[in-house]
Amino acid sequence: MAGIAHNQGFEAMIIGGVRDHVHALLVLPLTLPLARALQFLKGSSCKWINETGEPFAWQEGYGAFRVSALQTADVVGYIQNQRTHHEKKSFEQDFTEFLKRYGVTYKPAYVLGWL
Repeated sequence: MAGIAHNQGFEAMIIGGVRDHVHALLVLPLTLPLARALQFLKGSSCKWINETGEPFAWQEGYGAFRVSALQTADVVGYIQNQRTHHEKKSFEQDFTEFLKRYGVTYKPAYVLGWL
């Protein structure tokens, strides 16, 4: 995925994944909308995985948060340690707690595919 980012003109500072999700810290040029960058990452990686003979599809949506340069080290640390972190707390718990902590209004029916 970092190679895809590089080929499309943006930087993936770090990408880390576990069984059911991926975290990525991206640096985007002002001329590249986030949705387009994620379209590149998800579309190209899905195509590559499927070409290896493994059936794969990303979920339809994504969560994205802007961080300041001062938060970069914390975000890198979180991504590096997500496997250990998610042994203690599920991604679903972590994500919804994050949304609540920062006052993000959401509908459970549209978060994580909950119906």
